[in-house]
Amino acid sequence: MSSTAADTEPTQPPPGDDQAFFGQPRGLMTLSGLEVWERFSFLGMQAILVLYFADTVARGGMGMEPGTAASVSAAYGTLVYLVSVAGGWLADRMLGSYRAVLYGGILIACGHYAMAVPTDAMTWVGLGLISAGTGLLKPNVATMVGKLYRTADERRDAGFALYYMGINIGAFLGPLVTGWLGDHASWHWGFSAAAFGMTLGLVQYVLGRRHLAGRRHGAEFALAPAPMRRAVRLIVAGAVVVAVLATVLALTGWLTMDRFVDLLTLVSVIAPVVYFVVMFRSPRVTAEERGRLRPYVVLFLASVVFNFILFQAYSTMMLLASTNARTEILGFHFPASWYASALGAFEVALAPVVAAVWARMGPRQPHVSNKIALGVILGGLSFLLMVLPTSGHSGDAYRMAAWWIVGSYLLLGLGDILLETSGMSATTKLAPAAFASQTMALWFLSLALANGIQAQVVKVYGEVSNPVYFGVNGAIAVVAGLAVVAAAPWLRRTMHPVH
Repeated sequence: MSSTAADTEPTQPPPGDDQAFFGQPRGLMTLSGLEVWERFSFLGMQAILVLYFADTVARGGMGMEPGTAASVSAAYGTLVYLVSVAGGWLADRMLGSYRAVLYGGILIACGHYAMAVPTDAMTWVGLGLISAGTGLLKPNVATMVGKLYRTADERRDAGFALYYMGINIGAFLGPLVTGWLGDHASWHWGFSAAAFGMTLGLVQYVLGRRHLAGRRHGAEFALAPAPMRRAVRLIVAGAVVVAVLATVLALTGWLTMDRFVDLLTLVSVIAPVVYFVVMFRSPRVTAEERGRLRPYVVLFLASVVFNFILFQAYSTMMLLASTNARTEILGFHFPASWYASALGAFEVALAPVVAAVWARMGPRQPHVSNKIALGVILGGLSFLLMVLPTSGHSGDAYRMAAWWIVGSYLLLGLGDILLETSGMSATTKLAPAAFASQTMALWFLSLALANGIQAQVVKVYGEVSNPVYFGVNGAIAVVAGLAVVAAAPWLRRTMHPVH
């Protein structure tokens, strides 16, 4: 699109859009449609990634030990969400949300196409591109959803629930397609399907752009020309230096996979601490906005605990399903990776129910902190449930009924809807104006930290008994959720007017 066209094209949606999508803004359908295909590609790939890592080289895998495969998969997730900080900054200061999401989607698609090439080198190249693209897309598309609503609009939480339902349509369909292809053709055919899905998402995003409220072709808080040029030079130079340094360290044998995983975990701990300090001390953050950031720290930690459990649906739970769960229901056989679709299916089914309940309750609905606390508790219970079928067994000789894992995913799915929709909605409300996209990136840093912790903890998977592993992790999550419930009075007071 030419710059002239960009300057004359409206940046606000048509007047009739406000209630055109199930009582929600029409732009919600465009953004939800993008997330359907982004999650189709991302989670479709992630459902088979740990199995691809752990499969033998003879069968087309990479021959990793199960604990190592889970750790590397978690480290990849850590990198994905760490990059979201840069994505938020680029949107705020250089690209604008619309372009950041568009360029991110292009990188993601290129990454999946790279992974379709059956070589180890292209697998790592593809994962790098997907990490960069997701960092651009994820924080900014959620911010664009928030811009569809006024702060006091009571439809906001219901809208985010519908948006999250769209996400989970992709989460449901992705593993079905990639899992079947990975099981019946090859892992790389599964990665090809992920690439095709992301391409479809990009097409519908561009076609529906006129319905996006608050869209700008430039950054909302753009840098001045001179700092902009300096920032571009620093970004390019930094990328080159990091690439060269990593290559040299890898060739000399210092940068091993274990050290890379440990480094990502360390960065995932340091990054949110530094980011909170910067935001609290920034002169562009008002005293009122700073006061609302304090309770946000609690919500951030709750997100870390829950997502530590959630992300294992695609690592340790996938490994458990592939070795110790039956892959048949009522005589129908299916790939172990299809269990990941159960999580998406429950969230697709439950998201509209949750949205309808919140909409019906209106101002009487529970405070956002209580919704998040309940989500954390349900996540812990999903792991505690796995203690029952795994107790009294060892090794790969036994097979639990499929309903145990399905039941665990039911609890996890409901908890995910309660926590993620409320957390993302609260983030858009609590964000300081000058850090809008970056505050959403901070929410995704909680996902990076959860993955960083997971990358270390999953190393003991298989070293301790399954009941101990799932029982201890589940109990910690339940206790954390109860702690948020205990802090609810303070959270309600300090988050005002957010409810």
